Amino acid sequence: QVRLVESGGGLVQPGGSLRLSCAASGFYFSSYCMSWVRQAPGKGLEWVSEINSGGVTTYYADSVKGRFTISRDNARNTLYLQMNSLKPEDTAMYFCAKAPRPYALPRGLVVAPEDYDFWGRGTQVTVSA
Repeated sequence: QVRLVESGGGLVQPGGSLRLSCAASGFYFSSYCMSWVRQAPGKGLEWVSEINSGGVTTYYADSVKGRFTISRDNARNTLYLQMNSLKPEDTAMYFCAKAPRPYALPRGLVVAPEDYDFWGRGTQVTVSA
C-alpha cells in the first residue's frame, strides 16, 4: 500500500539544474522523515539528504551541500530535491526513501537498505556535456 514514486530526472549539462519530486501515498507522510539516496552504476548506495517530518530540519552530504536543497509539501504528500550546479559525479539513480522515524539525522555516506523501511523505484539523473 505504501508507494513512493520519483520523477523529474533526465539528462542535463554540467552546471545545470533539475528538480526531483517524490509522490508519497499509503502512510501519514507528514509524520515521517524522508530522504534522498543515490546509486551510481556499479557503486553502492550513497546518502544525499534528509528532512524531518515537519520540514524544519535538514541535513546534506558534504558532496552536495550548497548545491542541493531538500524540501517537502506535506499538504501534497510530496518530497522534493532541487539540484543546482550539477556535476558529472552526480550522475546516478536517485531514490526517495521513508525513514521509520519523524526526526532527521546527519547520516554517513554509506546507506544500508534496511536504514529505511520503504523505497521508491528511482529516477535517473545523468549529467554530461
